[in-house]
Amino acid sequence: MRVLITGASGFVGRALTRSLSEAGFHVRAAARNRARIPAAEFVELVPLPDLSRPVDWRPLLADVDAIVHLAGIAHVSRDIPDAHYDRVNRLATKELALQASLMPNIRRLVFISSIRAQTGPGAVHVLTEDDPPAPSDAYGRSKLAAEAFVRGYGAPYTILRPVVIYGKEARANVGQLVRLARLPLPLPFGAFNKKRSLLAIENMLSAIRFVLERPVTAGQSYIVADPLPVSLAEMITTLRQARGRSPKLVSLPQGLVGATLRGVGRTDAWERIGTSLVADIAKLREAGWVPPTDTRTALANIVRK
Repeated sequence: MRVLITGASGFVGRALTRSLSEAGFHVRAAARNRARIPAAEFVELVPLPDLSRPVDWRPLLADVDAIVHLAGIAHVSRDIPDAHYDRVNRLATKELALQASLMPNIRRLVFISSIRAQTGPGAVHVLTEDDPPAPSDAYGRSKLAAEAFVRGYGAPYTILRPVVIYGKEARANVGQLVRLARLPLPLPFGAFNKKRSLLAIENMLSAIRFVLERPVTAGQSYIVADPLPVSLAEMITTLRQARGRSPKLVSLPQGLVGATLRGVGRTDAWERIGTSLVADIAKLREAGWVPPTDTRTALANIVRK
């Protein structure tokens, strides 16, 4: 199978390029920074178009069987204008879905959306694919709108909504947590027991390959997460114990920690650690997907040498 990966120089894109090529897939890796992708057998490096402008995807779509569309703005930021989210995440995906639908060689378009297309930073109940989408920010709204184009233009598609993805090269939320856990200081999160679903990069790669290879997943949308959610206290404990250290957690009132974070302008951090977000992966597992790892094992592997 020949697969176009857009956004191949990002955290997930680099790992996916390596994983698929090692499995014998022929990969056309479209990236802004091609130097970040090591040369490898079965990998063709090509430049990613500027998604802030109208895109002609047809040269990249020639002679490939499938697309994994990762390219776009991959995080929530108050510094990014809503119009930029709309152009890069929604309109560029619209152009890709339309052009893919007109090319008979395309057998599958796998769109990597986000759990933020379905909910805000937290959820009061366990999320499933049947919940009405309720994004709370421009990032989530742009992903949800892009999903509509993927469904609407006629190319065989699968939509994946991953929760927060982590691994050794992750820089965002879990990367910050890893750096925090490495500090030789007690941390005030002992009472933080609200659960959140995470997604190990190994499980993300497995899910993408699964839907690429399974015709039964065409025309479907799936939440993707690790099998079991964990609390912030459990995450820090796992990371520190993996390095042979004591958890050193102090149980301060959550309200006090939240007020402190909001007071220093880190409301976004409080939303991530002070709320629950549990996602149910039953639909994808019923299709036959088996996650290759679990959160505690994958977190521990991040910090082990």
